[in-house]
Amino acid sequence: MIDPRRLRVLRALADHGTVTAAARSLYLTPSAVSQQLAALESEVGQPLLDRRGRAVRLTAAGEILASHASAVLAQLERAEADLAACASGAAGRVVVAAFATAITMVVAPAIADLRARAPKVEVLVRDAEGHASLPLLLAGEVDMAIAMDYRGAPGADDERLARVPLYAEPFDAVLPATHRLAEEDGVAVGELAAEEWITPWPGNPCHDVVQLACENAGFQPRVAHSSDDFRAICALAGAGVGVALVPRSALRGVELRDAVIRPVTGRPPTRRVFAALRRGGERHPLLGMTLDALRTAAEALDERAEGPGAEGSGTGRGEPV
Repeated sequence: MIDPRRLRVLRALADHGTVTAAARSLYLTPSAVSQQLAALESEVGQPLLDRRGRAVRLTAAGEILASHASAVLAQLERAEADLAACASGAAGRVVVAAFATAITMVVAPAIADLRARAPKVEVLVRDAEGHASLPLLLAGEVDMAIAMDYRGAPGADDERLARVPLYAEPFDAVLPATHRLAEEDGVAVGELAAEEWITPWPGNPCHDVVQLACENAGFQPRVAHSSDDFRAICALAGAGVGVALVPRSALRGVELRDAVIRPVTGRPPTRRVFAALRRGGERHPLLGMTLDALRTAAEALDERAEGPGAEGSGTGRGEPV
């Protein structure tokens, strides 16, 4: 095995031409340089120096090894720089599990920010509903999970997890354009007690939010249709087969046909989204940098938050699209 420290001595000799000059550049004595070069010759099993009196020249083998030394030493410098970047959080890989709208609204902007500020940070994304991301995190399959509060979720006091709030958003009502409340400025959940409902499947955290909102309004929803795809839910509402409550961010950019979106009056159901890490992971510089980027993206949501009627969402006042 060739000692890279001795390669550095050989490279210095090739650069400076004499043992004395090489020693001066390395802050060593000429005797120490000679000893290192002799040990290197022993390691490679070939003469590397042609000694003629006080003059020293590299042999053909010495020239070959010196050229390789440059590449080896440069790679070691890169390794040291990468390790220093990793220690500061500026390099490395993070695997994040998140549900689709969180990926769109928070994770993707955070990745773009990190690519600009810390191009050696690689964020890999796994699309997972909120109820699936936390088990992935606890199983060690991902480094971070973007989830929302739901029944049965690990609580804020769970010793296994560190939770960081990101954002909260209301659910809006999606109604057929012909619905009796379609022209109203807002809709109370209790006014929809007699309707057939379109909801996410049980187990999806958004299903729990809708179920709880209906219970708080004093009724159990009659669920006629189920889908975890909010575009499909909006399409079904437009087809006139039921009503729905949908997170506001999931409605951005959705092209509605024969359906309208109305805010929920009173205290609208809300989903509270948070980032979760395994306890202690929040102290890791790389995860901390990623978490900071997610927070920044979440704060930007508040700055550009728009209610029903936002441009591009097809939710104009009383006008289905």
